[in-house]
Amino acid sequence: LQINIFICDTISLIKMQRNVNSKGSYHNLCALAEAGPGAGEPQISKQLKSRLADGTKTSRLIIVANNLPLRAKRSVDNSGWEFEWDEDALIAQAKEGIPSNMEVLYVGSPPVEIAPEEQETVSSLLKRKFSCSPVYLDRDVKDKYYKGCCKQQLWPLFHYVLPVHPTSTRRFDPDLWQGYIKANKTFMEKVVEESATDSDFVWIHDYHLIVLPSFLRKRFNRIRCGIFLHCPFPSSEIFRTFPKREELLRSLLNADLVGFHTFDYARHFLSCCSRMLGLEHETSRGSITLDYYGRSVALKIMPTGIRPQRYLDGFEWDEFRWRRGELAAQFAGKQVLVGVDDMDVFKGIELKLQAFDRFLERHPEWKEKVVLVQITNPPRSSGKDVMEMHSYVTDLARKINERHGTSTSFPMCYLERHVPLHERMAFYSIADCAVVTCTRDGMNLVPYEYVVCRQGPDSDTSSAKEGMLIVSEFVGCSPSLSGAIRVNPWSIEAVADAFHAAIKLPREHRRLRHEKHWKYVSHHTVAYWAQSYVADLIKVTKDHVSMKCYGLGLGLDTFRMVALDANFRHLEERLVHMSYLNAKRRMFFFDYDCVLAAFGTSGDSTSSGLQPGQTSSSVSSPGSFSLAPSAALLALLSRMSSDPSNAIYLFSGRTKADLTQWFSSVPEVGLVAENGCFYRPIGSKTWIPLAAPHTDLSWMELTKPILQQYVESTDGSCVEVKESALVWDYRDADPDFGSWQAKELLDHLEDVLSNKPVEIVGGSQGFVEIKPQGVSKGQALELLLFGAATAQSPAPPSSAPHADATNMEADTRPHFSMLNIAGASFSPSSIGAPMTYVAPSSDLVMSSESSTMEHGSTFSGGVVGAGAFSVPITDLAAAQAKLSSFGVPDFVLCIGDDRTDEHMYKGIENYKRIAEVHSHQIFASTVGQKPSKAPFYLNDQGEVLHMLATFVNFPLNQLM
Repeated sequence: LQINIFICDTISLIKMQRNVNSKGSYHNLCALAEAGPGAGEPQISKQLKSRLADGTKTSRLIIVANNLPLRAKRSVDNSGWEFEWDEDALIAQAKEGIPSNMEVLYVGSPPVEIAPEEQETVSSLLKRKFSCSPVYLDRDVKDKYYKGCCKQQLWPLFHYVLPVHPTSTRRFDPDLWQGYIKANKTFMEKVVEESATDSDFVWIHDYHLIVLPSFLRKRFNRIRCGIFLHCPFPSSEIFRTFPKREELLRSLLNADLVGFHTFDYARHFLSCCSRMLGLEHETSRGSITLDYYGRSVALKIMPTGIRPQRYLDGFEWDEFRWRRGELAAQFAGKQVLVGVDDMDVFKGIELKLQAFDRFLERHPEWKEKVVLVQITNPPRSSGKDVMEMHSYVTDLARKINERHGTSTSFPMCYLERHVPLHERMAFYSIADCAVVTCTRDGMNLVPYEYVVCRQGPDSDTSSAKEGMLIVSEFVGCSPSLSGAIRVNPWSIEAVADAFHAAIKLPREHRRLRHEKHWKYVSHHTVAYWAQSYVADLIKVTKDHVSMKCYGLGLGLDTFRMVALDANFRHLEERLVHMSYLNAKRRMFFFDYDCVLAAFGTSGDSTSSGLQPGQTSSSVSSPGSFSLAPSAALLALLSRMSSDPSNAIYLFSGRTKADLTQWFSSVPEVGLVAENGCFYRPIGSKTWIPLAAPHTDLSWMELTKPILQQYVESTDGSCVEVKESALVWDYRDADPDFGSWQAKELLDHLEDVLSNKPVEIVGGSQGFVEIKPQGVSKGQALELLLFGAATAQSPAPPSSAPHADATNMEADTRPHFSMLNIAGASFSPSSIGAPMTYVAPSSDLVMSSESSTMEHGSTFSGGVVGAGAFSVPITDLAAAQAKLSSFGVPDFVLCIGDDRTDEHMYKGIENYKRIAEVHSHQIFASTVGQKPSKAPFYLNDQGEVLHMLATFVNFPLNQLM
């Protein structure tokens, strides 16, 4: 009795110390088992290792963009090139937010074409004076890359335009795609040239270089790489139409930090990852992450800003003051609306002009009191649609003036030319309202520039310090401008009403809205944006130096980097074999479904799964194929189990009936069914429940109709009914809808089953499972291990024949049977003698000679429990007696493959920590190089079978 109480306390300690909230962090990576570790991974220099050991931050940031932040012109004597900083370039302004201890290097194309004979000289000059490293592309490659793939294919894709017409230039062209790939490779080579190791940080900008992270990750496995998309990210319905969608998605995921301007763009990206790659995101303390083959890919949602001081300083420029005074006189007494856009089909210029025309029609009293100044920059791309848009807009501007103008006043001022910064600032400063009607735009900084120019420096008393904004709801800056009038640009009536509301708004209201905007714009500057992004990049890559990485796959659509713990290593067969030979008591724990069954099955169909729409009561196990073992596998298991020093246990998610039928020819193998809910001891035909003896299963009848309701409303889902659990499987349903339904089902079940002894798990892995509390493969493994480790009188192995339930004491063979059932133990003296039952709380004591416990629970006919969890007391006694005759195992081998097996590895760690055993004789291994709690891996199932066959000299040719 004292021994049993000690064992109960030990099991309770295990449960207390187990982290039940721990969560596996890998997805289905079965394909990884086909490949080995990558080669050619660069080594970190001793100097860098020393810096990292001292806690010093890496001191270099490489900013990669399509264009360098420079302006260029020929020298006066035409002998060479002269360069200067482009102070309006975003990546140049971002330098102010980079930590002072970081060196910044720019990589990108020069702003002008450089002749081949001048490239070396220019490269040296730019590197020396500007810390810029130019990338030179052949004209043909550059045309295919930028004018072709970027502007004709990717730009429309990210702005929700599909090439529906068969003659559209936006249709996917493999030749243009190859130009895009070649250009990105050229950028990669330049980054590699400038960064000899993976210790530098790399910050990539925009859609021109989306596949660059994959190329860099191939070259430098542990590179610290981030990318920020300055364009919108389309919904999955649009994005998945692109033929190279997986290449783009996986390349983005090969970065460590992916940045977006708004949550909408990030949400679309996450939806694409879920629908196309099966990846689910996690949120924690305000951060959003995706687990991608062991690496944590973080998302950064933060709109960029501007550099306000740049514009405030401009108020001192003479050219600004002159132009501002000129415009103030020109538009004196009028309400001025200003729009600044590129000539592009997505800028909504024609919609803005149509709405202005409608406004003047509905409010003719404003014809001579208001003017719309539309500044249109030259187009950045050519094409039929741009030419047609240009023709339509210029014609519409002319018609507005003809229709609503007078001999002394015109309501439309259309400027189609490049407007320098000082003149643009002058227009902003005198305008009462800025109008942005883009149909789709990544960010658009015009509203921010307008706010700063209306604020002006403190010394400028003439600044109005008030203003209005009309902003399209499809623009990235819209969420940050809470005081703006947000409009749907496609609604001409709504935009026309916004014009009228803006110019009629009282002055005090304009001032209050402007103050709100100025507070935001002055704080969320481009420096603040860069500082925040780089800080997050440093944070998410701080553990890269300790990662063990393997690059798998060749093409962009298959390449992935598997990041593993530095101590994760291959399980050497020679080492395991040596330990096996030296051991006297050996325990084996194998996942059957994904490890042994994956090697070779009989092909017989013995069970059928529930098809969508079937009633749940007709199903016992999923799938339309059998996992029945092959004859060769059964022969191998029989050979291994015939050794009296070996005890083998197979863990499976299948039902008791399936396992009983499949392994009837090898009774010396112990079986664990339904992922740890039922256990069949070695040499026995009786299944023992591992849940509490009086587990209440009444919830199953209550839950089945609920699950069936979700099957009927969710196309592609089904219900799997087990003896101890119910599973709602939605892996074949629409990913988004299935996920929504799973969340709803979780809430529904938590309300209905709140007082029932069940666990509800899943919801993000494609299923929702309802099972009894405290049941898992890990618990079953721990019960077996600790039962052996805490046995009273260890006895050496014997070659004596198996004893049956009536002659247990003569059997010294190591039968590792269950010693504890959910914390309850039985103390045997001999079969037929009174049995004592001790509950975990030590307050329930019961004798088999009686029929009741102190708390009034009734046992009938010497049976513990009821229903599916009933078991004769004599069977429990027999199981314990066999196990108690064995001591601490001196060899343990545990091999699994899927997510449920992670509980077994955790159980192994708990056993090593609490039992204080020698860990060099305990081996826990997963199959395939993937993130896992197991410290070892085997490459594939074939290697597992080879190792087991070597243990017992089993003919390998029988397994092939």
